[in-house]
Amino acid sequence: MSFDENEVPSSSETESQRPSPRAFTREQMVTCDVCLRANPPTRTSCLYCAAQLPTTAANTALQRPTLRKLEKWEQGFNALLLPGNLQPLTGTGLGEMAQLLRLEPEDLKRIIEAGVPLPLAHAATLAEASFIERQLAAAGVSMMTVADGELLPEAYAPKRARALEINEDELVIYLAGGNGTERVAWSEILLLVAGRLFARRIEVEERKGRKAEKEIVDAREMSADDPVLDVYSTRNDAAWRIVASGFDFSCLGAQKGLVSGQNFSTLTGILRGRASGALFSDSYLRVRHALAPVWPLEEHTESGGRRRRTGRINTEAVTKSDNEMQFTRYSRLQYYLRLHHPELSA
Repeated sequence: MSFDENEVPSSSETESQRPSPRAFTREQMVTCDVCLRANPPTRTSCLYCAAQLPTTAANTALQRPTLRKLEKWEQGFNALLLPGNLQPLTGTGLGEMAQLLRLEPEDLKRIIEAGVPLPLAHAATLAEASFIERQLAAAGVSMMTVADGELLPEAYAPKRARALEINEDELVIYLAGGNGTERVAWSEILLLVAGRLFARRIEVEERKGRKAEKEIVDAREMSADDPVLDVYSTRNDAAWRIVASGFDFSCLGAQKGLVSGQNFSTLTGILRGRASGALFSDSYLRVRHALAPVWPLEEHTESGGRRRRTGRINTEAVTKSDNEMQFTRYSRLQYYLRLHHPELSA
């Protein structure tokens, strides 16, 4: 017999997410056409070479998506839940769907209740995302698959604006870092996406105690919270990002106040009024907790160096986390929907 290695729980999975290990006979195992190694029939891709496994009548009912966590550089595929009638997804149905997607039932319920297109899974391959879409479509759930290349194309990076000039017919954008000036007609502005950028930094200084354990000498925590607005135009995928921190609000003239947050709100109102044909999306803050299970915050820890204090050497670790990538994905999703499925725009 062979255990389904895809269903062995990782240390990060909670008890409710852990399926019981299952054993399969040699006849039930599926041979990969590429590396010719046997795989449990629950897998959609080869455990050894990641190639797509053949689908047979025998393993169709047993297959489950792997849904491994992708590396930061990997381009995956997003299985999106489309709003609709999901009344059947309660009790047992909700639990079975959560298990398929490797989500907590509470997280899945939050995604469903958001009422806007949100990711249910971030798959490594198109085949895996399509498998999820087929499985849920059979239960009457409306789905759509969108590639990371549409949400985070390699060439895409929002152009940071440091100042604006508001004219009668156009918006003049002064780019940060001395990268020049760009102009866009009010009639060319397609979409405005509002949100907030959160950043957190924790510094922990430690030293070795008399035993093997480390002793925390000092700990510091810093955080930032900035309003942000992405402006999308109809020209060549052009987009600009306005962040309250470091932005010059002189374009407000007599309406400029002393508080950055109020100035940002005033500026947003002016842009919405001038770009009257643009859709305004401010749903990010409402749905960001529902995004987290599939599009989590970026977090990493790095060494902060060594310090000598009172004759002893202390080491410092710095942990940083932020939601910039998450917001960018969501912002680009609104742009994608505005272009291709305007009826679904949030």
